[in-house]
Amino acid sequence: MDVKQPTPPFDRQTAVQKVRMAEDAWNSRDPDRVVQVYTEDTLWRNRAEFPRGRAEVHAFLTRKWSQELQYRLIKELWAFDGNRIAVRFAYEWHNNTNQWFRSYGNENWEFNDLGYMQRRFASINDLPIAAADRAFHWPLGRRPDEHPGLSELGL
Repeated sequence: MDVKQPTPPFDRQTAVQKVRMAEDAWNSRDPDRVVQVYTEDTLWRNRAEFPRGRAEVHAFLTRKWSQELQYRLIKELWAFDGNRIAVRFAYEWHNNTNQWFRSYGNENWEFNDLGYMQRRFASINDLPIAAADRAFHWPLGRRPDEHPGLSELGL
């Protein structure tokens, strides 16, 4: 197994780096890419789903991004200690009827010594919004460095 830098224990700089790397991967909407940062036996809680292992996480992400269209995500470091990071996030997307949502949430992450995420616990709430109320405006993919984060947007 390769090392996924940065590795624990995290300091502020490496925790922020890990958060941005996760945001970038998720904004790719590529399950093959995203699952590579999780341990083979990763344990998740995402809303009321409990994927276990990379194969179930891959299936979960494939289904997610087939339903959450035009997905754009911003993550922000909340806290860190040792091999754990807490994140708050928001993402915007629309469904197949073109109803837009902003989904807000918190994640708790735990990493192994090689820097792979072994646990991810997410709590998420969806807020229907009008298309005119969207705040995440960049081409699909990585959020540009100059685009404001959650705090700057007041979210």
